[in-house]
Amino acid sequence: MINTICAISTARGGAIGIVRVSGPDAISYTDRIFSSPIGKKLIDAKPYTVHYGQIVDEDDIIDEVLVTVFRAPHSYTGEDSTEIACHGSSYILQRTIEALVRQGCALAKPGEYTQRAFLNGKMDLSQAEAVADLIASSSAASHRIALQQMRGGYSQKLHSLRNRLLEMASLLELELDFSEEDVEFAERHQLANLLEEIKLEITRLTSTFQLGNALKNGVPVAIIGAPNVGKSTLLNRFLREDRAIVSDIQGTTRDAIEDTITLQGILFRFIDTAGIRHTDDTIEKLGIERSIRAAEKAQIIILITEPGVPYPHIPLRADQTVIRVVNKTEAFQALTGKGIDELERQLVAAVPSTETDELLVTNVRHYEALTLALADISRALSSLQNGLSGDLVAEDLRFGLSHLGEILGVITSDDILANIFSHFCVGK
Repeated sequence: MINTICAISTARGGAIGIVRVSGPDAISYTDRIFSSPIGKKLIDAKPYTVHYGQIVDEDDIIDEVLVTVFRAPHSYTGEDSTEIACHGSSYILQRTIEALVRQGCALAKPGEYTQRAFLNGKMDLSQAEAVADLIASSSAASHRIALQQMRGGYSQKLHSLRNRLLEMASLLELELDFSEEDVEFAERHQLANLLEEIKLEITRLTSTFQLGNALKNGVPVAIIGAPNVGKSTLLNRFLREDRAIVSDIQGTTRDAIEDTITLQGILFRFIDTAGIRHTDDTIEKLGIERSIRAAEKAQIIILITEPGVPYPHIPLRADQTVIRVVNKTEAFQALTGKGIDELERQLVAAVPSTETDELLVTNVRHYEALTLALADISRALSSLQNGLSGDLVAEDLRFGLSHLGEILGVITSDDILANIFSHFCVGK
């Protein structure tokens, strides 16, 4: 039996609060605690209508409210639903929830509304995960990507790839049913070409993960340099506050300090690191080791120095952007902010544009599944090119279909769903 659930769906402290109710008895349970000044019952209300009245609990008037009525399947969850808009008092919201529970409502678990939307076919699993990303978005770029994924652009591409694989696998499976007659329903050269196309598309998707993940969580920027060349001053200048300790004493920064700023809609995650130099101080050595690890993980490295001091030697990846800065000069002064605007422009320019409709992979689970699907398709293509039997090709295609299906929720398990939706906030 499907329970009717309720939850507070707005953050505390606002002027208005929303209580959401969803399930087979959502309208009738809400009706029992709702009193209309004109005597109208919610159970008789048309969908997408808003009704003024009072919430009454055990003869106590709790608040004057507006109740919006939604009817299945045309609601967020695909079920009958109501949304009670009341004043944002914690007391009022809690009393409303208590009144609903007394009528038979169950308290919603984290992500249960979106989970029901997925189970009722209102969205696939990748769109459901994008809902959480949209709520957590902290920059224009991460908001734009999450909104695109929630609207289905990303899942449409995956469904298209999966349908093409499914058609190929079906033809090969059909051949197996007629194996004694030695017939081919799938022309091998055509299959190989289609697999090549799909392989290229999945390769392109996986190649976007580094950028997509960075835009979602913040583009990592490591500030690297020798002691006392202005690393901490530069971080403070970026953040417009004294976040890092600034001192003339070498080795002051012993640990990596992280903070974020948004530049032109892009979130940057700055890491101020210990100055790199030779030292016998055990603690400072640990800080320097962390500096090198931070540089290894960064997408952008700001190498900062001052006249007469060489840049530190650190290992660099080919895909990293390195911006070199000479501090304490006519052109650049971290202490006064001179040259900071130009440096910020270089940081923004180092991030590929996200204004286009290009699909980006931002989710680690999706990236791992796509990587596995790519390996499956590569094996199937190799088997085809080497003239191996259709059953071996079909098996690899089945694995590829399975891994793509995991992203969309076509193939999933209760454990996977529980893990995904447990990270949602209550009320969504």
